[in-house]
Amino acid sequence: MIPRDPDIEPTDKEDIEPEEPETLEQALAAEKKRAEEYLANWQRAQADFVNLKRRSEQERGDIIKTANAELAYSILPVLDDLARALEHSDSTDSPTVDEGWVEGIRLIERKLRAGLESQGVREIEALGEKFDPNLHEAAMHSKGPEGIVIQEIQKGYMLHDRVLRPSMVVVGNGETGPGDIAGADEED
Repeated sequence: MIPRDPDIEPTDKEDIEPEEPETLEQALAAEKKRAEEYLANWQRAQADFVNLKRRSEQERGDIIKTANAELAYSILPVLDDLARALEHSDSTDSPTVDEGWVEGIRLIERKLRAGLESQGVREIEALGEKFDPNLHEAAMHSKGPEGIVIQEIQKGYMLHDRVLRPSMVVVGNGETGPGDIAGADEED
């Protein structure tokens, strides 16, 4: 049995007046409008959520890339030192140089390069390329073809599509000298 509220008086069926059709249509139109507003608000909230999720994932990826960039940048001097050590060992025919050690250093350098490459780090090609201020840092100018990188002082690296460290280079100033390719053409 349903309990009755004493404040509500029962009404007779005869006391209820039927509403006019225009009033019902207006009420229906008002409810439809309210439902459309609720739907539009829900759709906006859904779109905001999707955008927030996408932005969060993008920011997370950016944070990971930044962290990788900082780590890779901190490893580059070690890679430079290994390369210098190998260059020195190749130029020295000293009997004190232990080939086992040199081969071990080569192996370490290759593994380090492979690890960096697997994370998206790659060398910037500079020698013989047209100077690009986005990729190269000109340390000096020297005799050679104008605007062409004629010597690489320090290797540059990219992380995916971003410059991690520009190549430090010597750029040709357009002057020719003995032994230059351009100078050899003029002598003929």
